[in-house]
Amino acid sequence: MDYMTELTAKGKAAKQAARKLAILSATVKNKALVAMAAALAAKQDAIIAANAKDVDRAVANNMPKPLIDRLLLNEARIKTMADALRQIAVLADPVGETVSGWQRPNGLAIIKVRVPLGVIGIIYEARPNVTVDAAGLCLKAGNAVILRGGSEAIDSNKVITQIIGEAAYAAGVPAGAIALVETTDRQAVTAMLKLNEYVDVIIPRGGAGLIRTVVENSTVPVIETGTGVCHTFVDATADLGMAQDIAFNAKVSRPGVCNAMETLLVHEVVAAQFLPDMLERYFKAGVEIRGCNQTRQYHPAVKPATTEDWAAEFLDLILAVRVVSGLEEAIEHIAAYSTRHSEAIITRDYDNARRFQREVDAAAVYVNASTRFTDGFEFGFGAEIGISTQKLHARGPMGLAELTTVKYLVNGTGQIR
Repeated sequence: MDYMTELTAKGKAAKQAARKLAILSATVKNKALVAMAAALAAKQDAIIAANAKDVDRAVANNMPKPLIDRLLLNEARIKTMADALRQIAVLADPVGETVSGWQRPNGLAIIKVRVPLGVIGIIYEARPNVTVDAAGLCLKAGNAVILRGGSEAIDSNKVITQIIGEAAYAAGVPAGAIALVETTDRQAVTAMLKLNEYVDVIIPRGGAGLIRTVVENSTVPVIETGTGVCHTFVDATADLGMAQDIAFNAKVSRPGVCNAMETLLVHEVVAAQFLPDMLERYFKAGVEIRGCNQTRQYHPAVKPATTEDWAAEFLDLILAVRVVSGLEEAIEHIAAYSTRHSEAIITRDYDNARRFQREVDAAAVYVNASTRFTDGFEFGFGAEIGISTQKLHARGPMGLAELTTVKYLVNGTGQIR
């Protein structure tokens, strides 16, 4: 089957399924989500076996270790995927929710309610957990989904989609509601971006190159998820023990994800006290440091930072470090290089904390916490479809509500205009 034949067939099936999904009861959707979770657990051996093929291929192709970590599935990660589906099942169904309502002077009663977007196309890279998160969230919000994962995870995605699809359909979800584009032909992505007849919105999840390609070439409306050049600023009044733990977590816990810190900014007043121990801790963890001239004074292993480093999303154990004169310079640096994803300040100064949150333009702005919390699961959404760094139509971790639109129900008694 060529890619256009596959896309057209799955697009038609998804469009038909979306009409039925839009009116499917919450009871049936929740039953399907629980069944999907159980199926993942019951068939985890098949998933791990398929994933091993993907990982072996990635290793042979010299994929960077942080990206292999994103690709890897094990029992613990499959359990997390299943748990996310169960959490989605217990969340309130957004479909049909009344957003607001009012009556006009002429007697017209207007009610604004949430409705599904329709058919959502998800284009993503080598993260098979996205297959489950996207399918679960789209289903609960009443949307059909067409998934196009990276070729690096094709074996994992095929098995996962088959397992959760069969479970969902057996529970009463219309066939075609969960589809995977199985061709690895890159032209299939370009074609999917033009599938206006069947797809209502495209959501890309991945690196800057993928997102740029989708935004620049799609005729289908796009909800842009962004790259994460995230900063942490250690203020002059920071609790330095807390700052060290937060800065370490933000970089090292999972360096290959978009909410990981890429640049550490340190107030010059505390640099001499904070940086020597902080840098040593990073080096022991295998982090490469690229610093400004002042930062390089505190450890001989620090490499000189370039202008490009301030704007880089490393997605690796690499960190840019800069000493700044204060809050003003920190905010200016973030304004110049941030991708508007997640930014943090470590401080005991209430006014500085409030100013940072007020003036920094990002989807999530933290005080005394790691940027690693910008995540649908951590925000209580059960899972997320992505983290939007744009301002229309959603921003930040995108949960169920962000996968709906609205319509107006207008009830009259014979009014004419």
